[in-house]
Amino acid sequence: MGSITDISVSFSVGAGTAVKGIRAQFIPYGATLTNLFVNDKHGNEVDVVLGYDDASYYPVDPGHPVYNAIPGRYVNRIGGAQYTIDGKTYHTEKNDGPGNTLHSGGNNWSWRFWDVLDVTDSSITFFISDPEGASQGFPGKVDCKVTYSVVDGGRWDIKMEATSPEAKTPLMLTQHTYFNLEAYRNPDTDTVLEHTLHMPHAKRYLPLDPHGLPTGDRAPVAGPDGSTGIMDFTSPRRLSHARDAPEFSTNAGGTEGYNHFWFFEDVPQGSEAPVLTLASPWNGIKADLRTDQPGVQVYTMGWSDGTTPLKSTQGRDGVRNVGKSSGIAIEPQDFTNGINK
Repeated sequence: MGSITDISVSFSVGAGTAVKGIRAQFIPYGATLTNLFVNDKHGNEVDVVLGYDDASYYPVDPGHPVYNAIPGRYVNRIGGAQYTIDGKTYHTEKNDGPGNTLHSGGNNWSWRFWDVLDVTDSSITFFISDPEGASQGFPGKVDCKVTYSVVDGGRWDIKMEATSPEAKTPLMLTQHTYFNLEAYRNPDTDTVLEHTLHMPHAKRYLPLDPHGLPTGDRAPVAGPDGSTGIMDFTSPRRLSHARDAPEFSTNAGGTEGYNHFWFFEDVPQGSEAPVLTLASPWNGIKADLRTDQPGVQVYTMGWSDGTTPLKSTQGRDGVRNVGKSSGIAIEPQDFTNGINK
């Protein structure tokens, strides 16, 4: 039994002008991306992902936001902290809301040090062997290998491979990157809400219950009369496009913005067109996502309390902390709580 996940993010500036360079830095803890440098429309290098200057803080940060790491072995939420395989019910750690599991619990792969299998000038490969019982409630050993590579023209590729040689076990992987394409330098805003988001094939999404768990329904992103709904990004729209809607302030499971799963439908087979585009009108940086996964979780950091410091590569005078709605996590993956739904 196994799982393979492919993700590609391409960066460009202006009207389709390819970025000349891309530079990435990593640490073994969580197989984590710490810095991702691309160029803006003025040719300035910009670090577009969140993180810490001090690598030793990643393991001890009590908030543990899973900055740009690989959670696993089953990402996102498991409803009721349980699932059933072949008639046997397994119980997982309740670490989310009143009784759900998030990212497999508090000893998931984003909390662990990975081995480095290979390093080149343009790639790095991490490996983890996860024995049964290391993450509460998951049977069998899982071996996982993740390869990150950067390619001329501004492309960042991620390939994840996981195998379970001993037992049937839930496997669902993602790379949990938080972006701010402006690196907190825009003098007009401290948030990402003026970034634009475009998901042309995301015509439906999974509505949430009050605790952030999908209800199991599949709802259209358009309004009942076909109008633009709060969840509609089938055309390029600012993340703030529905900010004046009464439901925006509690839309993400009790906080503002988004923390939802959209799924991609009718994607042309073999198409090289992106399934998601995030862009900054301010500095011209654009990120295009291509993936073999059926959908994406998008979280706009409505729960951030504003106390986490920025990296020295980011920010401006008066803006030195990560505030509410100031980053966006983009997590290509399979259906949330799919093991139960």
